Order: sequence, then C-alpha cells, then structure tokens
Amino acid sequence: ASIIEKHVTLDRNFGGPDDSFSLESKELKELCTGAKIAWESLGKVDYGLKSSEQGNVKFRRSLYFVKDIEQGETITKKHIRSIRPGYGLPPKLYNNVIGKTVIKDIKAGSSVRWDLILVK
Repeated sequence: ASIIEKHVTLDRNFGGPDDSFSLESKELKELCTGAKIAWESLGKVDYGLKSSEQGNVKFRRSLYFVKDIEQGETITKKHIRSIRPGYGLPPKLYNNVIGKTVIKDIKAGSSVRWDLILVK
C-alpha cells in the first residue's frame, strides 16, 4: 500500500466515538517508523549490470540479429532471438524492439543495440 489511513486521537480517555480504536501520538510514530522500514525493505528494481557480474556477461542472454537485415527494414520475430552471450539488449526488451526500423545494414550475429534502431 502507498497510503495508510488510520484514526488518531490525542487521548483514548476522551470518550469520542472513534477513540477506542484510534492511535495515540506514540503509536502513530511507531506506525510511521514501521511503515518506512517496510517500504525501504522492498528495495528498488535495478536490471543494470553490477561490477561483481562483469565476468558473467557471457553467461547472460541478450538479443541478437539472427538474419541479415537491410537499412530501413522493420525488425520482425524472424530477425532476432534471445541467445548468449549477454552483450546486446536484455531479452525483456524483445517486444520493444519488434516493429522498429534499423538505421543501417546489419549482419546476422550482431548484437541488438539502440544505436542500430530508429526509435520514434
């Protein structure tokens, strides 16, 4: 959740209609601290290559052209595959690349890179 809604009271002994199940200031502070810790524990997604993984690039998969393609042609499923080594674009970008136009002649066996593709 991105938002937590909670009733707050200055003192449960005031006898208001919501006071019995409302948080007092100390409890609200604990809730905020706990929520912050939980949010930070989720971390962030980072698909980038870490320095400790540099030697393992050859074991990763990436996108490669498997057929020659001429300048101005549209990339189709027959042109690219996800294979090793991992020197091209990551496989998760496969659908982003399909339908794009190449800006120069490309030989089969070349890794798929953004500098070879017309991005509109």
